[in-house]
Amino acid sequence: MLDGHLVDVGDLVLHDAGMDVRHPTHELTRAAAALRARRTALARKAPWPLSIDGLAALRGIGGVAESKPTRSKGKKLDPNDEEAYPPYANDADPWKAHFAEIDALLERTSKVLAGETPLPRSRSHLVYDPDQDEAEAEDLWLDVVKRTSGWPAIAAAAVAWNAWLDLNLYTRLPWLGLIMAAAILRARGLTHYLLPLAAGFKQSKFRPQGREGAAEKLEGFCQVLEEALAIAHKDLDRLILARELMSRVTAKTRSNSKLPELVNLFLSRPLVTVPLGAKLLKVTPKAVDLMLAQLGGALPRELTGRTRYRAWGIV
Repeated sequence: MLDGHLVDVGDLVLHDAGMDVRHPTHELTRAAAALRARRTALARKAPWPLSIDGLAALRGIGGVAESKPTRSKGKKLDPNDEEAYPPYANDADPWKAHFAEIDALLERTSKVLAGETPLPRSRSHLVYDPDQDEAEAEDLWLDVVKRTSGWPAIAAAAVAWNAWLDLNLYTRLPWLGLIMAAAILRARGLTHYLLPLAAGFKQSKFRPQGREGAAEKLEGFCQVLEEALAIAHKDLDRLILARELMSRVTAKTRSNSKLPELVNLFLSRPLVTVPLGAKLLKVTPKAVDLMLAQLGGALPRELTGRTRYRAWGIV
């Protein structure tokens, strides 16, 4: 994590699957929140995270409440005014209005589950600063992103990240600023995925103190970007090596074997489990176990090391 805490990848996998073996720690819940934010940012098109709705969904708090028309007391409603009455109020079928309300509720619930409209949460003054206007800070940051839209991608991402730090946006989410910087690089077409800038920040020696000049801030972000690219290149080398090792095994299989598809699953997913392989390959879990045994020494390393929830991955 960005603030220096380390979590076990097995605990993170189990927590993400809702199968915790022990009570989750504070560090584990923050790591899971960062993982969900990256997953949400990757699931949508590139410009979406750089919006008010994107910021709200990546934070996981706050939401846009649906406005409802209010009626003034003592005012007589016009029978010919359709907006003054709820839908289907004059319909002959009284159940139609109830079904319409249920459909609207299901639609709002689907948006919440998809991360498009997060549930609002109460903010305690003991934890959050009541004098900090986050809405104004969000508008200022989005204005910086808009004004740097014609800049080179790296310079725009660097300025946006430093503006994020200067505005002190979301102090309880220190990793979100670098995710937004990676989203800018992705939106400009410089990358197709989100670079691991948080990991690059931990590897770099740059630590912003608030006294740096513009040149020092740009140089510091370039250091973070360089370390992130080095990590990404190492992961790419691991993928290439693992593909070559597993290809030697698949070259000896029959033409109707599902083993090559399992190899492609390892190359396209950060981790693979037996239920996931059985579902995507449309085979039984026993068949997946046999294919894993067939890979032998070319099998990617096991990430969890637990019999309850076993997972394998390359990077």
